[in-house]
Amino acid sequence: MNRREFHSLVAAGMAASPLAATPAAAQAAGANNSDRSFDFVVYGGTAAGVTTAVAAARQSLRVALLEPFHHVGGMVTGGLSGTDVGKREVIGGMALEFYLRCGRRYDIQEHLQQIAWMPEPRVAESVFHEMLSAANVQVFYQHRLREKTGVELASGRIRSIIMENGARFSAPLFADCTYEGDLMAQSKVSYTYGREGVAEYGESLAGVRAHTEHHQFLTPIKAHDANGKLYPEISPDPMGKPGDGDKKAQAYNFRVIATNNPMLRIPWPKPANYDPARFELLALYVQGEVKRLGRAPIFNEVALFRPIPNQKIDINNRGGFSSDYIGKNWDYPDGDYATRARIWQDHIDYQQGLYYFLATDERIPASLRMDVQSWGLCRDEYEDTGYWPHQLYVREARRMVGEFVVTQKDLQTEVTKPDWIGMGSYNSDSHNIQRIVNAQGFVENEGDVQVAVTPYQIPYRVMLPKREQCSNLLVPVPFSATHIAFASLRMEPQWMSIGHAAGIAASMALKAQRPPHEIDVKQLQQTLVEQGAVWEYAVSPQNSAISKLQRLL
Repeated sequence: MNRREFHSLVAAGMAASPLAATPAAAQAAGANNSDRSFDFVVYGGTAAGVTTAVAAARQSLRVALLEPFHHVGGMVTGGLSGTDVGKREVIGGMALEFYLRCGRRYDIQEHLQQIAWMPEPRVAESVFHEMLSAANVQVFYQHRLREKTGVELASGRIRSIIMENGARFSAPLFADCTYEGDLMAQSKVSYTYGREGVAEYGESLAGVRAHTEHHQFLTPIKAHDANGKLYPEISPDPMGKPGDGDKKAQAYNFRVIATNNPMLRIPWPKPANYDPARFELLALYVQGEVKRLGRAPIFNEVALFRPIPNQKIDINNRGGFSSDYIGKNWDYPDGDYATRARIWQDHIDYQQGLYYFLATDERIPASLRMDVQSWGLCRDEYEDTGYWPHQLYVREARRMVGEFVVTQKDLQTEVTKPDWIGMGSYNSDSHNIQRIVNAQGFVENEGDVQVAVTPYQIPYRVMLPKREQCSNLLVPVPFSATHIAFASLRMEPQWMSIGHAAGIAASMALKAQRPPHEIDVKQLQQTLVEQGAVWEYAVSPQNSAISKLQRLL
């Protein structure tokens, strides 16, 4: 199918999920069945995958970066342009380098300018390509791990990994930089998903929430219609006991890049299977907002706009009914490829339908419809995927249970670590997990967590599997943390910082001929600081880091 044909499918609401790529399609991408040998193989072209690969390659390792689909950067190039910064003073190293490079693309030399943190996706991906090329990282696109039998193990070590197209990659050391953790899971490493209960690690924020304040229905809406039928997008199942754990995942969505520039704007597409009845609860929600506000809401009140350069916005969820597709992703974290492809496409249909409903349905106030119609997809973003983001926002999937599990206390009270590799500061931020009928018969969302943290140090151990399980794997993305701790650590600058450390650690381990568990952490920290890493929070410690990075660029 050529690009024109793909665009016509998208316009008809029939865009296929990137996860639906078949082994045959991957083979057609130019791979062959020959074995390839490298010093270090990084699986997953997320932003952390790029920093992991580049950091290692800059240390003279021969590095392969395997990306299952067509783009590098993950969410950083997939729509999350409104960077979740927290306290930007804690961001250093290659994460800071990336945003410095983005700022230079906009001719902004002072990094504290906001625009440096908000790059357009096409600019962000171009910067990542530049970094990969300069470091001589070999990038292999459309290389997805063979399902179930993609990892060859011997005596607790990965010998090689095999792609769907038959290509085999061998190396003394590997890294899993995917959001899903497929390489980790096939390597027989312990992992979990969903929510721990309060009792498991003594976390007060863990488990089912007794009360969920944010992104809620602010005017009461009965969960059933006049005939006693439950409205669509509400679960009939009970909420669960507050504090108990479950296997449910926080909501996913697409971070859509939109514009109101008529020269760039593409009208909101109508999905092929569009059914306005699916959004009856959205209509009731908007009507409730009209009563609460005393006027019709604007688009930026039923969605969250994050302005980015060149008259564009990054749209995120906002409110009780939003682009977050609550409760429809629970099978994704541990699902097979077919299950994930179905969920991915379902999210496309839902979110495209939501914007189309807001723009066209007569139950939506005319002023809001006109406001939504004034925006649309960007003609100069995501041209090969019909202007729709190429990455589903998989906020959380599998999480390793490794040498050290980061928990709530490590973000709030026990915030220093002897093996620090970087810092985090963003709130514990989990999106809603389920939409239920409460005891009064009204619709209610459950699961949102927005709790401040103290700027904290990230331990090197967060990416180390239990040594007896696998001794030559680093896990920078689906790392070892509880749901509550992951909710802060999952921000892309932190993932990039962990990836930076992983690349340096890989080089040290290979040169010392020791497993990553036995490297000299003090030496790792010294190298990271020399490369601009930040390890303590102060009002302006970045000045030193920026100076170091500017000399390196």
